[in-house]
Amino acid sequence: MREQEQFLQVLDRDEAERRFRAAIDPAPRGIEQVSLDAALGRVLAADVTSPVDVPSFDRSNVDGYAVIAEDTFGASEEVPRLVQLADEIIHTAVVPATVIQRGTAVSIATGGMMPRGADAVVMIEHADIAGNELRVARAVTAGSGVSFAGTDITAGETVLRRGQILTSRDTGVLAAIGVATVDVWRKPIVAILSTGDEIIPPGQPMQPARIYDSNAQVLADAVREFGGEPLRLGITPDDADALRAKVRDALKAADIVLLSGGTSKGAGDISYRVVAELTDPGIVAHGVALKPGKPICLAASGGRPVVVLPGFPTSAIFTFHEFVAPVLSSMAGRTHEERATVQARLAVRVNSEIGRTEYLLVGLVEIPSPESRVPDPESRRLTPSLAAYPMGQGSGSVTTFSRADGFTTIGRHEEIVPAGTIVTVQLLGHELQLADLVVIGSHCIGLDYLLGELQKAGVRSKFIAVGSLAGLEAAKRGECDIAGVHLLDTQSGEYNRPFLTPALDLIPGYGRLQGIVYRKGDIRFEGRTTEEAIAAAIADASCVMVNRNQGSGTRALIERLLGGTKPPGYAVQPRTHNAVAAAVVQQRADWGVTLDTIARTAALGFIPVQHEQYDFVTPRARAERDPVKAFRALLDAHATRDALRRLGMRP
Repeated sequence: MREQEQFLQVLDRDEAERRFRAAIDPAPRGIEQVSLDAALGRVLAADVTSPVDVPSFDRSNVDGYAVIAEDTFGASEEVPRLVQLADEIIHTAVVPATVIQRGTAVSIATGGMMPRGADAVVMIEHADIAGNELRVARAVTAGSGVSFAGTDITAGETVLRRGQILTSRDTGVLAAIGVATVDVWRKPIVAILSTGDEIIPPGQPMQPARIYDSNAQVLADAVREFGGEPLRLGITPDDADALRAKVRDALKAADIVLLSGGTSKGAGDISYRVVAELTDPGIVAHGVALKPGKPICLAASGGRPVVVLPGFPTSAIFTFHEFVAPVLSSMAGRTHEERATVQARLAVRVNSEIGRTEYLLVGLVEIPSPESRVPDPESRRLTPSLAAYPMGQGSGSVTTFSRADGFTTIGRHEEIVPAGTIVTVQLLGHELQLADLVVIGSHCIGLDYLLGELQKAGVRSKFIAVGSLAGLEAAKRGECDIAGVHLLDTQSGEYNRPFLTPALDLIPGYGRLQGIVYRKGDIRFEGRTTEEAIAAAIADASCVMVNRNQGSGTRALIERLLGGTKPPGYAVQPRTHNAVAAAVVQQRADWGVTLDTIARTAALGFIPVQHEQYDFVTPRARAERDPVKAFRALLDAHATRDALRRLGMRP
């Protein structure tokens, strides 16, 4: 069996990028001509000049009467001016025969060609016809109601410039000047190969120790976002010969080759070994001092970028944006846009790893108090103060990147970033879209239902799962609208209310039943009481538990059950009830504590431990906000209570 290798030279991020850029050709990939119907979203390869004036003739902007403006001077409703009305009616697409002279007028439709001699149009509602006379009740000046030839666009004028990404507005301009085809940069073709024996395509039944190929989809769509054309080459198992053939084919067909997975130095990682066989120049960097993304492998072949992205989803998409996206934008003829930034206060202390630049994904929530606003250095005005919550679920998380608002950079020499530190957050989207309702605290499937119903009603929400205690602290700081909590006061035996401050209100929620879950048939738990089951689990050194995250109400319950002991598995601390059930089902753990509803869904054995109350806390300063009132109204509705009962809750 092959021993695991180590990264021999981990490079600084900037040095890795410098070597990578020196080995590739990022120039646009040639010009192609496309029809106007296919031009949306494409990048212009040349300036576009107008072959015609727009409009190409003097045109009426209103329905009315073409006149000589001077004939209307002094007109009013009491003393109208009279002019002779010609017989012709000038419709669109008609060259007028009438010549307007002093004291005459002619009817004209919107878009009609102005007749010779006329210099203005009186709107139809400002004149009356009496026989063959026109009674004008409002004066106009020369040019009123008229667009003169070339007013919008002049023949020879540059209307669109090279490098512009064509929008619907731009294609409308092209149509207006009679252009049917445009020269655009060819879309770079990006081959995408997923590697690994554990990867299966979406649509197939899930199997033990397998994962769905999410990287191929997110990378393909990211390639489209940056102007490329993805070429998906499927999943290749951990077979060097098969992968070598795929890479060879990809280099023939594509401008960029992306491999996903197999870039670490483990015994089963073969992607970087196959790429290491390239010699023109081949690998220029393998191992970059980044978190996430350390294992990235940057290479080139004949000027074509070849990149082995880490297999973990967050690492893969982060390193794609960091190293591949700028190159892809350049090949597509685009200008790579710098991300927008905002200032925010870090909500909690963050520990980082010395020696690696860390990109910390964060969710942003608004703190409304005026005294805590952060100056915007760009505009020199005060902007709403923001709190940044780390979305730290690891580089293997599929959802972290999609749910985060942005990321902040922690320098490679920083080990601790204290809570309250002002950090610069680079936004992942074009602009920050804050949620209508921010919920921070303990996770619950009942809460999932409530937020889903609010979404249907047009209330956008953001939920950050940090546990009951952290949610309560967020509510105290005014960083959320609602905190979901289930905290037991051991002295009074009451849930949640004893933890309130004068600045917080309680929104009664519903009851839940917590208990021990295990695989049915396990004699250490089957038919036993809570005390007997815990004693048996602690006594058996081979019995592995799954814990919950610190600060959660469930963790507090577990600590009371264990009485200070720390059985095997104690350090494994997932954030959700579902994750506990999954660990037991998949035999990574033998027992844990979760809800009875989740135990039933997972077909696990269940020992009831404690009925608890899951409530909602809201800062009084936010209690009158419309989204909070909508949440209260939804929770009080009979239909909602019925739905919660069907989920196993006890409203």
